Amino acid sequence: MFAKELKQAGHTKRFTISQAGPEGWEVREEQDSHIVKQVFYQDWHRVERAAQIMTLRVSELQENGWQETLSN
Repeated sequence: MFAKELKQAGHTKRFTISQAGPEGWEVREEQDSHIVKQVFYQDWHRVERAAQIMTLRVSELQENGWQETLSN
């Protein structure tokens, strides 16, 4: 649904939003394979807001030299 992975100087950051079954959606941020933030939402409007924030965060990281990797 939403997945971005960025790398810089051997470090990785991942931002994902995925369907979490009947519970709603899982919003997750990882850094170097460690979960930094994990939230489950049932309200689609909260998911939309989380996606906007993630998009902004990815843009800020790219402005600071982080490179988006190709996903499978």
